[in-house]
Amino acid sequence: MTRDEVQRWLDDYVAAWRSYDPEAIGDLFGEEAEYRYQPWADPISGRDAIVADWLGGRDAAGTYDGKYAPYAVDGDRAVAIGESHYTKPDGSFRTRYYNLWTLRFDDDGRCIDFVEYFMELPESRRPA
Repeated sequence: MTRDEVQRWLDDYVAAWRSYDPEAIGDLFGEEAEYRYQPWADPISGRDAIVADWLGGRDAAGTYDGKYAPYAVDGDRAVAIGESHYTKPDGSFRTRYYNLWTLRFDDDGRCIDFVEYFMELPESRRPA
């Protein structure tokens, strides 16, 4: 994978998150992919299970966004960093997460191992 290919995958991830389109979500992951929301968590295993998990935990439309970029790319592995922003239904600030993801890709550019590390912005740093 090149940095540009990883960036395209990350952009497609955000687009799939915004749309919750099952096909777009599924296109991101290999058939036997594993997805972990925390490094210690049991993985969600398999593309179909990942799609079902995403669809079962939808965020309300218009209340979230994110931007991610490759930090390091080495062969089929990458580390990405970014931010996820969440608002209340009225558009006011809800929270922000700072993210680091470890990724491994198959030969078709689909992620087969996804691990998320995230930290929420402390309340003391949030806008008034």
